[in-house]
Amino acid sequence: MKAQPPRAGDSRPTHSPTSPVDRFRRDDDPDWHWLERRDDPRVTAFLEATNAEAKAWFAPLEDLTERLYHGHLARRELAVHGLPTALDHYTVWSETAAEADHPVWWRHPNGEPKAREAFLDLEARAAGHAFFEVGDMALSPDEAWLAWTEDTQGDETFGLWLKRLPDGAPVSLLEAIGPELCWAEDGITLLFTRYDATLRPDSIWRLPLALGDAPTAGTPALMLREEDPEFFLGLGKTRSRDWLLLESASKDTSEVHLVPAGAPDTPPRRFRARERGVEYALDHRPGHFYLLHNREAPHFCLDRVDEATPEAEPERLIAHREDTTLEGIDAFAWGLVITERDHHQAQEHLRVLELDDRHATGRDERLPLSETPCSLALGEAPHFDDRRLRLHEESFTLPVTWTELDLDSGRRRRLKQQPVHGDLRPDQLACERLWATGHDGEHIPVSVVIRADLAGHPLPTLLYGYGAYGEVLDPWFSVARLELLARGVAFAVAHVRGGGDRGEPWYLAGKLEHKTNSFRDFLAARDALVEKGFSDGERIVAYGASAGGLLVRASLNLAPDRFCAAVLDVPFVDVLRTMENPDLPLTTAEYSEWGNPQDPAVRRRIRDYSPLDNLPDRPWPPVFLQGSWHDMRVPYWEPAKLYARLTELARARGDASPGPILLRTDLEAGHGGASGRFKAWHDNARQDAFILWALGVENREA
Repeated sequence: MKAQPPRAGDSRPTHSPTSPVDRFRRDDDPDWHWLERRDDPRVTAFLEATNAEAKAWFAPLEDLTERLYHGHLARRELAVHGLPTALDHYTVWSETAAEADHPVWWRHPNGEPKAREAFLDLEARAAGHAFFEVGDMALSPDEAWLAWTEDTQGDETFGLWLKRLPDGAPVSLLEAIGPELCWAEDGITLLFTRYDATLRPDSIWRLPLALGDAPTAGTPALMLREEDPEFFLGLGKTRSRDWLLLESASKDTSEVHLVPAGAPDTPPRRFRARERGVEYALDHRPGHFYLLHNREAPHFCLDRVDEATPEAEPERLIAHREDTTLEGIDAFAWGLVITERDHHQAQEHLRVLELDDRHATGRDERLPLSETPCSLALGEAPHFDDRRLRLHEESFTLPVTWTELDLDSGRRRRLKQQPVHGDLRPDQLACERLWATGHDGEHIPVSVVIRADLAGHPLPTLLYGYGAYGEVLDPWFSVARLELLARGVAFAVAHVRGGGDRGEPWYLAGKLEHKTNSFRDFLAARDALVEKGFSDGERIVAYGASAGGLLVRASLNLAPDRFCAAVLDVPFVDVLRTMENPDLPLTTAEYSEWGNPQDPAVRRRIRDYSPLDNLPDRPWPPVFLQGSWHDMRVPYWEPAKLYARLTELARARGDASPGPILLRTDLEAGHGGASGRFKAWHDNARQDAFILWALGVENREA
């Protein structure tokens, strides 16, 4: 297959003699590393020039972008009423007005719905900020005070705010902290995290509060500091409210410290000393800790540990299994909800384990699924003794659905389902799971969703992948995706190794020295879609974001002729140079994911796949690159350098009609893109316009 050529009547320039690359190139820096100098005014001038170039290229697609955007708005519920959750004293929920980007939070005393009152207006707080994002919100144990963190820059540094509910004036307490918050059960102490110079949460602090008409904060006190640069700190509290959890974790090792939730000034007590390669997590019921771990159990197992004598021999509750990964536990007064993943079917399940006073198992069952594949997760469950579980379920064809399950009667009650408007209904979609055969004979799951009436026809296709950190691409419903599906495009997901779709072994088989499996799996998924008749082999666009951008760009380097275009959103493509710079955010914490290039063998391995170090000297398809100025995870310069070097390679080859290489940098956002929903939806519409153009179906109507 060849790169997408310009079509008749398409007068947009692919390269201008006054392009940003020509105007800003430096003979003394052919690799464009000077773009890393954030304070150099030439850097912002270059990015503004590439934005102008991209805007000019997209001008003929502006009408399509607007149709996609307004079509998306017409399909979704714009005025959103969140699902109410009853806490101890109040029922809380959010409401987002039809024209608003951010919600307003409301509450009423339990059982008194007419006594509703707003207590936090995020739309008002976002006013005047180009970017606004809440990191965490935490209600005090008596539900009289609200603390929250907010980022108004996009660089993932947060300010801490406090207010008396419902209408006290917000008080700024701290600046430049991490997003996480947790109240101690004494009701006057907040826990928060701070960063080191590389934006690693390396310390946990407690903040004493004087709560009154004019609340004030005392001096923060250090609770725990993590010196190892590969480890991040995080906060938690058991649902029993008995223990605060101070968690330290790298990509493959973890450790938990315990503090009595009612006495936060107690020195933290380490539960188990860390062991390299051993991960564990804790939950609690009075008298017992539940220890989920992978010590001598690669797919994890579950032990019960006596609270009074945690050093005693634990009792094994769930043994290690070869075909299942144990992913999580949630403890309740009556027992446990277990999250586990079937390796063979790449399907997550919820398992209810009821335990009596003697800890004997009275019930052990998996909850049924509406369909497969799908996503099923435990929703908000603030009450330790509640026997009605709130479940969250969705799939590629099932809109987000919240259900209440009564454990005593077994009855299910639908609480809410995401409304979908317009001419393409969820029941008019079809989803299939196929299995690609990898280069080594491994079977790679591939999910594909299409309009049901187009089944049996090879379709233009958007292929998405991620494949890192053990992240799972469980099925999710997307209203925006309907604009593509309605125009006859298939959407497919390659569940490649490096993700966690088939459990822990799947993750381990796609990291470190096995990383190239991810790229070859992505190409195998693409080929299986064609061979099995789902996709038109001449019209497949690849899409990846962040580490998924690494996946797609590395796959294109191996086989640029297998795709007609690619979209790379905040792509991690300068892997070697990034991993060689320990002063950058996240680098040291990523050694166990990619490897430490101080080891010559590891450096060679990364060098052999790092996209910017392996750009092929042959034609490639059109590429739309997107970056963000305030991105602390994948700096703006990674897509910018890729844009410049791809453009120069095309010039050097003398391509007669190279496909467009476009770069658009959001100068107001961070890693996740725009914070306001309308701007984010418009950005998505522009991206979809490029995809439809590349697939040759930009003139189709929904």
